[in-house]
Amino acid sequence: MENLSVKSKYILASQYFLYFGVMGIFLPYFNLYCYKLGFTGFQIGVLSSARSAVMVLSPLFFGALADHFNARKPIYLSCHLLSAAIWSFYLFTSDFRMMLLITVCYTIFYSPIISFLEAFTIDILGNKKKSYGTIRAWGTVSFIITVFLLGKILDIYPVGIIIPLILAGSMIHALFAVKIPDIKPGDNKPFLREAGALLKKRQVILFLSSAFLMLVSHGAYYGFFSIHLENIGYGRTFIGAAWATASIAEILVMINSDKIFKRFSIENVIIFSFVTAIARWLTLAMIKSPVLILLSQTFHAVTYGAFHVSSILYIDSMTSGETKTLGQSLNNAVTYGLGLMAGFFISGMIYEKAGSTALFTASGIIALSGGIIFMVFKFEGFVKNPSS
Repeated sequence: MENLSVKSKYILASQYFLYFGVMGIFLPYFNLYCYKLGFTGFQIGVLSSARSAVMVLSPLFFGALADHFNARKPIYLSCHLLSAAIWSFYLFTSDFRMMLLITVCYTIFYSPIISFLEAFTIDILGNKKKSYGTIRAWGTVSFIITVFLLGKILDIYPVGIIIPLILAGSMIHALFAVKIPDIKPGDNKPFLREAGALLKKRQVILFLSSAFLMLVSHGAYYGFFSIHLENIGYGRTFIGAAWATASIAEILVMINSDKIFKRFSIENVIIFSFVTAIARWLTLAMIKSPVLILLSQTFHAVTYGAFHVSSILYIDSMTSGETKTLGQSLNNAVTYGLGLMAGFFISGMIYEKAGSTALFTASGIIALSGGIIFMVFKFEGFVKNPSS
């Protein structure tokens, strides 16, 4: 059984490696590709928002379906295959309306993948789930390698090369997904009752409200950071290095997640993440120095790395065996779905009207709002339970 567990961990590590390898192409460069096609800031914002809008509903639907029928693996494989097939249509068009349609269809099947993978990982780790970051770190390693190498490649080749590269990566990922272990957690409690109880929990509602705002604040970064750097005079090699710097910093948190959460509570790590996010976005709003830009990128270790691991663990602590996939899907839907949807849309409008300085300033204010919500919630809990 132990050998099976070790083997399963390596399989999961390969899934994160491939998933974030593709993400390392997509996140830094897809919006830049659209920008080079001649799309306006508003159109780029609409594409990103459409993707995020689907990410709100699709993971919830497929997550509930997987938990209700104990069919996590078949749905996981289907999402891989269908999303890869739909991505291929980007090869044949540069029309905004067609790309919007492809984006929506692609995201329906692509967006549940990471929620399913998080649920698989937490289940396999069992009582060692606080070491989740050591497996997730393989995704960060892949992201670092990809963005660094691709930055150099795109100094030579046109940015349009990302479309076939992502297609190839997605097909390989789908092929390796077949090896995922078919785990079916749960104690046969009524799914609808357990799901209803999860959705009504005050802790879940307040946490997701603050997490939503954290991801709204990241909309400027994921949507316009590369464009911001290019517009202030930096080349694609520096853009790739900036993204890679963030990921290198992130990996330090991932591989030390077990030590971090033995020393600090999940709630305190979340609060520190909000404080760091405020500092990060205001720094980007005010400076153009390459050294300071790269320094601010190290804050990603906290605003994404620490916050992400905290979110996974916090939501897992709120779920029963029958709602593990739904719980992680809910977390991703509200944050990376609804949060980024709002973040991308707001960022597109602010960038179009006021530029990147105002954009990152607004992100700092949004992060501050999320931090206040969570701190008030934590203080309220302390007042009710002073001995905890």
